[in-house]
Amino acid sequence: MRFVLAEPKLLKDSIGVISDLVSDVKMKFDSDKMEIIAMDPANVAMVIYRLLSSSFVEYNVKSLETIVVSLDNLKQILNRSKSSDNIIFELDEKKNKLKIEFKGETNKHFNLSLLDSHEKDQKVPELKFTGVIELNTLLFNEAIDDMDIISDSIVFSLNEDGLLIESSGNTSDARAHLVSLDGAKIICESGSMIKSKYSIEYLKKIAKGGKLANKVLVKFGDDYPLQVEYKIKDKLHLTTILAPRVSND
Repeated sequence: MRFVLAEPKLLKDSIGVISDLVSDVKMKFDSDKMEIIAMDPANVAMVIYRLLSSSFVEYNVKSLETIVVSLDNLKQILNRSKSSDNIIFELDEKKNKLKIEFKGETNKHFNLSLLDSHEKDQKVPELKFTGVIELNTLLFNEAIDDMDIISDSIVFSLNEDGLLIESSGNTSDARAHLVSLDGAKIICESGSMIKSKYSIEYLKKIAKGGKLANKVLVKFGDDYPLQVEYKIKDKLHLTTILAPRVSND
């Protein structure tokens, strides 16, 4: 297995976001993509990440390959890359290591030890969302940061006018109203307000995916999981599913 990435940012920034939620993960490689599907230790958030083979200048995976890595260790290595570097990944099965080479102004070599894992593969749940809105990532992130100064939870309310984000504390409260990006259609199947509460701590981590794309697709329902999606066409998909806070929280 060998692949070469000419845009380190695609993997570097993605791993930076994912590593805030999960630590040791299975990375699966097939002819079409590299994939990570992982659940955070508290079983509150699931990450689904796909880096498509079309993102690479060379992608040689003859059969399905699965490796287990520490994202913290991988992140430390990737952080040493420059935007102008080509990154070469090659599996050394004999030494059970992933060889990582940066080719640029300076050539650098790293060997990342692989981990053993007996965990079962995570299955992505089949969810049906009654509310969908596409937003500007900068405005979405700003609204979450605004709510963070008030409380540790946040309420999303969606109707045809847009997404209302609210937070309430002992002495203060705040709200922000976001409209759909570039007039994209808002889906609100219930015909009335859709409402659900989530953890700001997790949302702040998830929203870091905004460094990957300038659009974010937000899906949820009444007291229902939240799905946040970032995409770069023909390159990558990063999706996070977040469990709702119980209504009496």
